[in-house]
Amino acid sequence: MSKTLPPIIVLVRPQLGQNIGKAARAMLNFGLTEMRLVAPRDGWPNPDAGPAASGADIVLERATVCDTVADAIADCSTVFASTVRKRELVTPVVGPEEMARTITTSAGRSAILFGPERSGLETEDVALANAIVTVPINPEFGSLNLAQAVILLAYEWSRTQALAQPTVREMEPAAPHAEVDGLIGQLEGALDTAGYFHPPERTQATKNTIRTIFTKTGWSSREIKAVRGMLKALTGQPRVRSKASIS
Repeated sequence: MSKTLPPIIVLVRPQLGQNIGKAARAMLNFGLTEMRLVAPRDGWPNPDAGPAASGADIVLERATVCDTVADAIADCSTVFASTVRKRELVTPVVGPEEMARTITTSAGRSAILFGPERSGLETEDVALANAIVTVPINPEFGSLNLAQAVILLAYEWSRTQALAQPTVREMEPAAPHAEVDGLIGQLEGALDTAGYFHPPERTQATKNTIRTIFTKTGWSSREIKAVRGMLKALTGQPRVRSKASIS
């Protein structure tokens, strides 16, 4: 995946500090840190934004204020207006995926415009954009708040980037086959002692099933040690205590 300059999030005439903070939080979740505010109703900085940002202070600290939309996007070559389609305009309408692809392949700066909470972007604001971006939404209830709109498009952009995925990063490496074989051998021995393999002619088929179960899960060394310890406890084998644990 290619990495390009991340888009600038432009909030046009935002009304509530809490919503600015929530938008900042949504941005930082997906690696966006540059916010521009166009004529915020209650001025800037806004004391209500910080608590709502839930730690996304870097976004608020770097936020800049502009008088007009034109000023906010003056250095951008690609601009998307997040809004429902304006019938009186011939501006192209794209979905979030196409928006993200365009931003990723753009050589210059890009920006996404979001309008005021109550009314959205005005026609004059949308006219400054290269395209309108809109998401599929219930036509009978198209009520997205500002932070929700930001997070939807920020997430779509993030899919084109190599952002860290905690669940992947924290995954333990698979154990060597020898350790898996040791676990299977211990389990088979315990089952044999308990008379599990019956009838005798089905023993090998049952062992094959056991091996399939334990070889397709991707056990880590830590997990194998834990399971083998459980088997020892269930079969009555005493745990070996280290010298350090003996008082």
